[in-house]
Amino acid sequence: MEYLECVEKTTGENPDASVIWLHGLGASGHDFEPVIPHLGLPQDAHVRFVFPHAPQIPVTLNGGMVMPAWYDIRSLDRHNDTDEQGILASAERTRDLIKREMERGVSSDRIVIAGFSQGGAVAYHTALTFEQPLAGLMVLSSYFATMKLTTPSEANRQLPVFMAHGTNDPMLPEFLGQEALEHLRKLGYEPEYRTYPMEHEVCLEEIQAIGAWLRSVL
Repeated sequence: MEYLECVEKTTGENPDASVIWLHGLGASGHDFEPVIPHLGLPQDAHVRFVFPHAPQIPVTLNGGMVMPAWYDIRSLDRHNDTDEQGILASAERTRDLIKREMERGVSSDRIVIAGFSQGGAVAYHTALTFEQPLAGLMVLSSYFATMKLTTPSEANRQLPVFMAHGTNDPMLPEFLGQEALEHLRKLGYEPEYRTYPMEHEVCLEEIQAIGAWLRSVL
């Protein structure tokens, strides 16, 4: 099996929980590595953080420039011109990482799938459709690109979901987060949804809320 290249950090020996966290367009697995010390996890937490690097592909919206991306961005029409096959392919590679964590001895219901921006779009499909129960889904400053394609598995019908978005986000306006929230509610989920006065980024208050949520689901 050829897995995505990843940055891995653990908060203790012999991890019994995992967080697989996908970065945004043009970034890398190192992006959220500095967040770990600010999450306020207990000293006895044994968590493996897995930060995959997206493959290098041409991105149409950026003039075909090759960069780290989970899927192509063809236009600013986020729903009617989506690279669905690219999202599904990245979701499959993320599923491989979940299965690897399980092979390492981490129960599926101790694995969180997280994503920022593009990574969040992949995280939605990956977590909701996974055939075994997961610990949670965390989506930051993103949108639900595959709403029409994603049918949740029975195993994850009760999946805890954390969502956050910047109210001043110029790249993915906050209404896209609200749209995803409403769709999840229609599917029967009860997400925790938070907004912050920021742009397309994360802030300390948000990181602290993420830490509290991770403590609750792990």
